[in-house]
Amino acid sequence: MIFFCRLTHSANRTSETNSIPLLPRSRKGSGGGTLAGVTGISQKSAPKPSLRLRVSAAAEKTIRGGHPWVFGESVQEHNRQGEAGELAVIFDRKDRFLAIGLFDPDSPIRVRIVHAGSKRLIDSGFWEGRANEAFGRREGLFDSQTTGYRCIHGESDGWPGLVLDQYGETRVLKLYTSAWLPRLAEIEPILAAGKRLVLRLSRNIQKKAAERFNLHDGQALRGELPAGPVEFLENGLRFEADVVRGQKTGFFLDQRENRQEVRSLASGRDVLNLFSFTGGFSVYAADGGAASAWSVDISEHALAGARRHFELNAKRPAVARCRHEAIQADVFEWLSVKSARRFDLVVLDPPSLAKRESERTGAIHAYTRLIASVLPRLNRGGVLVASSCSAHVSAQEFFEAALATARQSGRRFEEWKRTGHAADHPSTFAEAHYLKCIYLRFLE
Repeated sequence: MIFFCRLTHSANRTSETNSIPLLPRSRKGSGGGTLAGVTGISQKSAPKPSLRLRVSAAAEKTIRGGHPWVFGESVQEHNRQGEAGELAVIFDRKDRFLAIGLFDPDSPIRVRIVHAGSKRLIDSGFWEGRANEAFGRREGLFDSQTTGYRCIHGESDGWPGLVLDQYGETRVLKLYTSAWLPRLAEIEPILAAGKRLVLRLSRNIQKKAAERFNLHDGQALRGELPAGPVEFLENGLRFEADVVRGQKTGFFLDQRENRQEVRSLASGRDVLNLFSFTGGFSVYAADGGAASAWSVDISEHALAGARRHFELNAKRPAVARCRHEAIQADVFEWLSVKSARRFDLVVLDPPSLAKRESERTGAIHAYTRLIASVLPRLNRGGVLVASSCSAHVSAQEFFEAALATARQSGRRFEEWKRTGHAADHPSTFAEAHYLKCIYLRFLE
């Protein structure tokens, strides 16, 4: 439940007010009131006045439109320097409350909005309500045959810069901004909910986390660290997640629905899984009755995970019958070598090829090159499943590149399906739309 409260003035915590002290237009650094319920920032001296900002007209418009980010260049006035993790109150040009968010002085995204539109108390009760809302959105999505899924998906669930994944009785908290570091004591019991909780940190905040907060990537926040990978179920299949050292939170949960689709298409087919990682698509294809499944990845460690996943599911008759080939190779180089080997179903799921906007054009060219190289390996009647997780490449750009490359091949084909985000990975603003997948069936 979410509780709507009035804001209190710092000079008298027992008194209530219906207004927030405004930032004077003529002076930066002037005093004023503070928001009640600000927690997580350690203060040895008297409490500081609340951090108050004014932003550009363009930023005001995007905030009112529901966008959760305020970039550093959009901040035009501030009453003082802010610290990572404190709450920044944003006012519009008419001194009206606009939004409140987590401040991060070390990030281009200076403020990550947590609430907009009306005054609101931000305290542990607020975060508990937000968590319950996110958990409630997942109710009924999965049965006992799926115990690995995303519980909180960042900004789209009202938790900017934070994701929470669950693998059986283990939850993994991944932080992408240092703004959450001083607030862990407040949110940890809410997010753990009685389960083991492992902390994962993005590379850009690991140094600060260690030096200022004695927090380390891969440490247990609640319970003991697992002795090895954590096992979980996905649509009845057994998988492992390396929650301590693996990529992201240990497994790529966002492709669950596409893996299920591949299972439905695989019967009797020879399947090629490119950029296979730990072989999720390969195992699904095998369980769907594939004659063979080839996993190609540059990482031997990832391929060892793929072999392990086949072992975990060896008691399933279809998996046991399927011949699995694990090939360590650079996919671009492997595809460049001519081969008589052909496949009936090809899954192309590379890692992000554009980590920044400047790489967008190069990424589109790379997708085009990959698809063009794959098509000669695809049999008549075969299906190409091409996916992109590059947020800087839009779905329209990716789909157009895939279709244009298919046309240039001279082969007759039909578009069968397009997919996007699964229900446990909602996307509520443009930058959150990263996952897209297209299915093409080649008739000749």
